[in-house]
Amino acid sequence: MRIAFVNPNATASMTEKIAEAARAAASAGTTILAFTNTDGPPSIQGEADGEAARPGLLAILERERSAADAFVVACFDDTALLEARGRSGAPVLGIGEAAFLVAAEGGRLFSVVTTLSVSVPIIAANIAAYGLGKACLKVRASEVPVLALEEEGGSARETVAAEIARAIAEDRPDAIVLGCAGMADLAGAFSARFGLPVIDGVVSAVRLLEAGYRPGSLANRSIP
Repeated sequence: MRIAFVNPNATASMTEKIAEAARAAASAGTTILAFTNTDGPPSIQGEADGEAARPGLLAILERERSAADAFVVACFDDTALLEARGRSGAPVLGIGEAAFLVAAEGGRLFSVVTTLSVSVPIIAANIAAYGLGKACLKVRASEVPVLALEEEGGSARETVAAEIARAIAEDRPDAIVLGCAGMADLAGAFSARFGLPVIDGVVSAVRLLEAGYRPGSLANRSIP
């Protein structure tokens, strides 16, 4: 199986992080491809950035439509996801959608920890649109800019960790969802640190697609 991750922003280091996390999660029979939207903004923080990223994202999907068996929009806002499904000849999944589906498995309740407050309304609206509003306890902002997650030795990770700790204490979730593709390398360490599932959308997308998930298919009702 070939799964292509498309980073809607122009930050190549984030694309590399996404690809590394996806390859670590993939089974032996899965090939991971990764594309960067070089025409997009450096990061996607709110509706305006998402709109700016849209043309380049859709152009990649049209250009590479035969390159993979499935595509993943690797922005937690699920940028232009419905349009992307219309432009690609293959299934297209968003990492936000994937993370929510995995987090809600078995009736679990979850809280989301994202970057900035400007992203909270978009994420909350997506959760409601996916029919998972009852599973989500709260969408929280750590107030960490997306690109701060790319800085080595910075305080961003500990700021995110502090918000996770608050979510656990105040929301009492069964799982935490990391609300940014730039957090793809944090889930394992945070799961061990906090003693509950900390879920990343990149790994979740690989898992679902390998399990046969196809967006919009009635067959998905049995997954998970």
